[in-house]
Amino acid sequence: MAQATAHHDEHEPTTTGLNHRKMLMWAFLGSDCMFFGSLIATYLVYKNRSIAGPLPVDVFDIPVTTVSTFVLLMSSMSMVLAYAALRRNSMKAFRIWLASTCMLGATFIAFQVYEFYTFVNYEHKVYCAEVVDISELSPVKQQLAMKCGTEAEHNGVVEEVVGLTPKTNLFGSTFYTLTGFHGAHVTLGIVWLLSLFFLSFKKGMVTPERDLDLDLAALYWHFVDVVWIVIFTVVYLFGVFPGF
Repeated sequence: MAQATAHHDEHEPTTTGLNHRKMLMWAFLGSDCMFFGSLIATYLVYKNRSIAGPLPVDVFDIPVTTVSTFVLLMSSMSMVLAYAALRRNSMKAFRIWLASTCMLGATFIAFQVYEFYTFVNYEHKVYCAEVVDISELSPVKQQLAMKCGTEAEHNGVVEEVVGLTPKTNLFGSTFYTLTGFHGAHVTLGIVWLLSLFFLSFKKGMVTPERDLDLDLAALYWHFVDVVWIVIFTVVYLFGVFPGF
């Protein structure tokens, strides 16, 4: 009787055909979409307006970011498999796939922390013998190339730590704000999924009849994955490959 009541509550009839909680989640995701849209728009408005470097072409490491993007996309797949396992009432498989989703999300955050640390401590190098046309270099490397042939040169190499922080330039401010908020969303999602993982060990807390709890978390998780695809394309690929 209790299970029947719980099942009824999960799929209560509404005028929209959706559960009130699911409708609220869609409303939240809609507002969050506008939030990230404003951050991305701000980034694009101030793109290429930084007076001093470093710029995207100086600091971005596309292969590393591509790997972290792949990891996050794979977490969406494991999230789908976790939901399917719960619907089949295969709790062991559900816990395995849900834990995998959390680990993949945590790996993505680790990549982001590494990336931020690298950007803050980025070291620029210019090999003087390879400089043919100084105008083809980025602003930061142009300044370093001007030191070639002076006392600053050491074995034909000029190097300097010119890190990227939120205070460095407009690029730094908009980049860290956008990617930082996305990282916070991913972290929140990991905490949410971990709570469902541990609740699954309590009888009656996570069941096929109460699949809406996982469904809402899955919606949120897929949303942050889609947002990252947009960020990766607009910020990283467009930043390094202008003609992309």
